[in-house]
Amino acid sequence: MTLALERESAVGTLLRTWRERRRLTQMQLALTTDVSARHLSFVETGRSRPTPQMIDRLAESLEVPLRERNELFLAAGYAPRYAERDLMSPELHAVADAFRALLDAHLPHPALVLDRWWDIVDRNAATDPLLAGCATELLEPPVNVIRLSLHPAGLAPRIRNLGQWRAFLLGQVRHRFERTADPRLADLLEEVSTYSHTAGDPGTGTGARGNDVVVPLRLLVDGAELAFFSIAASVVSATDVTLDDLHIEAFYPADAFTAEKLRGATAAR
Repeated sequence: MTLALERESAVGTLLRTWRERRRLTQMQLALTTDVSARHLSFVETGRSRPTPQMIDRLAESLEVPLRERNELFLAAGYAPRYAERDLMSPELHAVADAFRALLDAHLPHPALVLDRWWDIVDRNAATDPLLAGCATELLEPPVNVIRLSLHPAGLAPRIRNLGQWRAFLLGQVRHRFERTADPRLADLLEEVSTYSHTAGDPGTGTGARGNDVVVPLRLLVDGAELAFFSIAASVVSATDVTLDDLHIEAFYPADAFTAEKLRGATAAR
């Protein structure tokens, strides 16, 4: 097989895998991308090489993340289309400043900037009390909040609804792995699934309370049970791989007691 045919076959196999992962037929994808089903079949079987424009069109319809879109371009023999810059690079300076402004504006509530693997990129000062008492090795960069939350030497012993929160976090990792097929996420899921999860209050460890409208994080902080829910935000117009991987996880008090405690902690500083 010539190099050109190998590339056509490679990109076709990847596109077919993404289509099947999204549970779409060739006809369904063809209709949403204005590509004939016949031509799409030729692309998937390696009989036709897609242009960069077609790869982008198919990837957009399949919701392929930018990191994996670059893999499609490489498999087809093209240069990656999306740059991957450091967050401190001049090109990303405005966005990095916006992230920091959002973290600071969210005080006295905790907030973090996380990458696609849930490693902490940045965080505000309100997260410090939450991390107190965690093992030193878990706080060495890169700090992974999934590992930190569920590890017996991390937050797990202080999470009062550990069973419920664990199920929620594992579901989030599983969902992102299904969306991205990132092997690092598969490794993370396998690792944290083995952690003991018997800590916490057995009375609130597995299910929602009657008045819960979200899955809360119920965490002991300085002997008091605080309750949080989170809202995630991302740069939906990103054309850089680094930005496409990032999101802000902002935590809010889930009850009046937690809100008052956070206000009091800020006043005491």
